[in-house]
Amino acid sequence: MKVTIISIGDELLIGQVVNTNAAWMSERLTDNNFDVAQVLTISDKADAIISVLDGALQNTDIVLITGGLGPTKDDITKHTLCRYFGSELREDAESLHNIEQRFRVLGYELTPINRMQALVPDNCEVLLNKMGTAPGMWFEQNGKIIVSMPGVPDEMQYLMGELVIPRLNRMFNDCAIVRKNIIFQGIGESFLSDLVEEWELALPENAKVAYLPSAGMIKMRLTIFGSDKASAERTLQCEKEKLLSIAGQYAAGEDCENMEECVAKLMCAKGKTLTSAESCTGGTIASRITRLAGASQYFKGGFVVYSNELKESILGVSHDTLEKHGAVSREIVTEMAENARRRANADYAVATTGIAGPSGGTPDKPVGTVWIGVASANKTVTRMLSLGNNRSRTVERTVNNVFMDLIKLVNEECGK
Repeated sequence: MKVTIISIGDELLIGQVVNTNAAWMSERLTDNNFDVAQVLTISDKADAIISVLDGALQNTDIVLITGGLGPTKDDITKHTLCRYFGSELREDAESLHNIEQRFRVLGYELTPINRMQALVPDNCEVLLNKMGTAPGMWFEQNGKIIVSMPGVPDEMQYLMGELVIPRLNRMFNDCAIVRKNIIFQGIGESFLSDLVEEWELALPENAKVAYLPSAGMIKMRLTIFGSDKASAERTLQCEKEKLLSIAGQYAAGEDCENMEECVAKLMCAKGKTLTSAESCTGGTIASRITRLAGASQYFKGGFVVYSNELKESILGVSHDTLEKHGAVSREIVTEMAENARRRANADYAVATTGIAGPSGGTPDKPVGTVWIGVASANKTVTRMLSLGNNRSRTVERTVNNVFMDLIKLVNEECGK
């Protein structure tokens, strides 16, 4: 089925807000075997919405709209859809109850303008928005599906993930779809592609592979389409085992979105605890770990020791070692990791020290030179990285590399 995605908002057109909604929706729809034919961004004007809707319904089967459903006067999508479908607004009791509950929990007074968000066209099916106040709206006309959703990303994602895509699958997809995400680290996208080329070329016709690279890691998504879920699952398992037999040394984890999720699953599964000691990454390791729910199960906390003074006073790094080898060295990252682990009474510690740039480099230690370390009670592993002069990418790559070294050491000591 062909899909048009329409994003409404002047803020998107002028670049004030990045249109992450369209990318998220396109990826999920493609995962579910829908053909995204076009993605359109338009202004908050009724004539623009109507014109684009006319064209989209001529060329595609499903139209998904985000934006323009807020309580203010410039949010005109709902009124324009009423005009387009020849309907009138009515107050939806369930949506109003949802709005009242949310305002009560937040301690806000429900104003008349906020109550207006419970108004919906009388010929739509209401999609209750449990993440916000503006309901989604489902229309069917001449065999075509039109769905309007709020533009707030977490609200749109809830409606798409919980209500819209499952319903579209029931209506239009008669095959089972199963998928596996595998995170690879320590190998570039082109090198990974070359390594698994023979496997990829031999995949059955009902299999699809997508490479999703970012700084310091690659997420590979393997999707299998089958006549029934059991057979699709068997094919998926078989192909995953073939893949890992070739590239398993670079695999950080399965069914994860990023490296920190791989770390979280592993540490919780093994019942181990972790601390961090960061210099050049400035707390990024701790931030990425704790942005995931449940981090307190394994993460004890972290030390951010940017200056040499704090490396000494907080972590007990040797002044003589700093004088002799400098802060960016194997010796210092070793002391940082080992001392942090002992002071936090954790099973494992990770540490980083380096020159993120764009200044501060020397001929011996150019910008992008980073030392990373992982320590357990039995072993400390250190490694030097040369990551170039892009500061943000250096930090991101450093964190992903230290996560991979942690995963390897935990698997080595605890078994996969």
